[in-house]
Amino acid sequence: MIDRIPIDAVGIQERVARICTRSIKKESKLQALDLALRMMDLTTLEGSDSEGKVRQLCNKALHPYTELPNIPPVAAVCVYPNRVALAKSILNHSSISIASVATAFPSGMSSLQIKLDDVNYAVSEGADEIDMVISRGAFLSGEYTKVYDEIAQIKEVCGTAHLKVILETGELGSLENVRMASDLAMKAGADFIKTSTGKISPAATMPVVLVMLQAIRDFHETTGKKIGMKPAGGIRSSKQAIQYLVMVKETLGNDWLDPSLFRFGASSLANDVLMQWVKEKTGRYQSLNYFSND
Repeated sequence: MIDRIPIDAVGIQERVARICTRSIKKESKLQALDLALRMMDLTTLEGSDSEGKVRQLCNKALHPYTELPNIPPVAAVCVYPNRVALAKSILNHSSISIASVATAFPSGMSSLQIKLDDVNYAVSEGADEIDMVISRGAFLSGEYTKVYDEIAQIKEVCGTAHLKVILETGELGSLENVRMASDLAMKAGADFIKTSTGKISPAATMPVVLVMLQAIRDFHETTGKKIGMKPAGGIRSSKQAIQYLVMVKETLGNDWLDPSLFRFGASSLANDVLMQWVKEKTGRYQSLNYFSND
């Protein structure tokens, strides 16, 4: 059903190294910081998540830094299903989407019916986007049809909600497996493919993301469909974010430089982007202590 495509790991590393040497001028840097913020999914996925924490996160999504009101809002807020309705009530009249993890996140270790019920509940509560995890155990055991069928059935339950399929690339073992899982997810109906849950290490890495972007490029050339990409976890600096944007532009082109087709799943990134944004706008560095810690 899915061909295994050999990956030139040395070539991938060399390509990443070249991308990391790109020089970004001040005006372009400010545009990139603005774009990175608009592409961000602010996330809280802890067992200790409270109503107050979700409210704070939603307020930050709407107003990332109140001292500069022209800073754009983020793309989405991502929460557990039982916090979707609360987030929706706060963000309902904004451009910010409500994303929810589902399918027994982060392990994916439950029955298909429980996964489908999980997604159905999140969508019924108002989720605009579903971030599902694949069954890595099934994938690594060669049960590709099972993984494909689960994604396809979950996509159907999503209805109009966009489906982001998390591969958990840190558990897949090789770049060939990353490429194969990417191809499988897209063919099964994913609107986005996503690197990681953020719960294990390594999470997003540039070689893995490049392989996934190449899979998206090839899928688009074959089918005409544009699939989104979301690196998640391990991206903490604005410099890294800009390097990812360069990679997207050079691999997929300008169409993917849009929140509808590229997202960052890295809440810890937000404050560094804000700090750099303020510096570029005002000429002054603010301490990270000036930004809310979400």
